Amino acid sequence: MKTAILFVVMLLVLIIPHEWGHLIVAKLCGVRVNEFSVGMGPLLFKKQKGETQYSVRLLPLGGYCSLEGEEEAVDDPRSYSSKTPLQKIAILLAGVTMNIIIAILAMTLAYAISGIPSNTLSAVTPDSPAAEAGLQAGDTIIEIDGIKIRDWNSVVTAVDGYHEGDKMEIVYRRDGKTQEVFLTPDYDEENQRYMVGVVAGTTRNPLMCIKSGFTSTWEMNRMMLMTFQSMIRKGVKSDDVAGPVGLVRVVGQASSYGIASYLMLLALVSLNLAIFNIIPIPGLDGGKIFFILLKLISGGRITDDMEYKATVAGMALLLALFVLVTYNDIMNIFR
Repeated sequence: MKTAILFVVMLLVLIIPHEWGHLIVAKLCGVRVNEFSVGMGPLLFKKQKGETQYSVRLLPLGGYCSLEGEEEAVDDPRSYSSKTPLQKIAILLAGVTMNIIIAILAMTLAYAISGIPSNTLSAVTPDSPAAEAGLQAGDTIIEIDGIKIRDWNSVVTAVDGYHEGDKMEIVYRRDGKTQEVFLTPDYDEENQRYMVGVVAGTTRNPLMCIKSGFTSTWEMNRMMLMTFQSMIRKGVKSDDVAGPVGLVRVVGQASSYGIASYLMLLALVSLNLAIFNIIPIPGLDGGKIFFILLKLISGGRITDDMEYKATVAGMALLLALFVLVTYNDIMNIFR
């Protein structure tokens, strides 16, 4: 039950802000928004505010934003179809942008809960090079071999860059006083890297959490794009993709490690959704943007009817993909 609730919450957090992004930018562009719905299926509750109906529907599996003239051209200056290409693209990109923002916020909150590894030491391993040199828990490393240290990643990078045979100079702060020591790192055969025997402390500084939220989201985005490139070059295996059933299992696993792990998973899925949605497949936001640009380049030779047929084909492809990954998820459960 807990996993099911967390899964539904994740879907709502992923989809509602996405659709809300479309809503806000559409209204800013003067487009009439007929309905904004939380959930799908039979209507449970509705409230009319101005020209927009705000609805809550039975199935909490997403939502939608219905724009006037989105599906077909309408002779109305306030319809989506009457807006300029730039306005249409802005409306479509708003959903993707919201998913990126959700990823950043989720990562920032995860760091605020779990803490960020810092360059202030929480412990020093006994009989290690750091212990023999006199480093203690509570010391803040501020420089290694002339390189300024501002976070734990800087410490790791500096130690990894050690050249065998040299002495490593570490400048640290203790009780407000700056001191320095020289030591020789040990090479750890198991981890195949140099180590000095220090353990990072953690910080929940709001500015550091926000910064790490941005940088981690960017790094996550870079890694996912590299993964997509690899999948295109080498082909896609069944184990490389997962659908809603597979996501339920992953949500259960992540939540068992705590709320921070759940939030990191939320960030990962939100960023995945943003990247997938921008792919130029008819039916997705990326596909709609592709046709807007195609119509501009072709000088109007690409008609709305062509776009409609491509969208139907794209939706059929997405439905087939959904069925395939769901089948794969179910088979993985039995395996």
